[in-house]
Amino acid sequence: MPSQANPTKRDVSPKADREGIEALALTHHASMWAKQITKITGDDVDGIELDAMEPVLEVEGLADNWWRGTDSLVAIYTGEARCLSFPRGRTALIYSGLDKWGLYGGVGDGSPRAEQS
Repeated sequence: MPSQANPTKRDVSPKADREGIEALALTHHASMWAKQITKITGDDVDGIELDAMEPVLEVEGLADNWWRGTDSLVAIYTGEARCLSFPRGRTALIYSGLDKWGLYGGVGDGSPRAEQS
């Protein structure tokens, strides 16, 4: 929503900003450790099989999301394409050939987190 001081500026919640920083950190980490990075654009993004993957909740966004598989991370970026009504602008990056360190970066061991009360 535009702010009153600047009607063209959109306010961003702190949570969305924090998730953006975490997604940027994950992008850097994945690009450093992946053996291969594959870029997919447009309608081909729909063909990516995500059924065997789990969402990376720490970086879950409104339009951009990450998925974790057994040896890969997938980042799907749709925000700009949606804002510009340009579906061919959708992009996915597949970071493959990752080991446990590449998949989790020392955060957790891959097992579900214990619920906090």
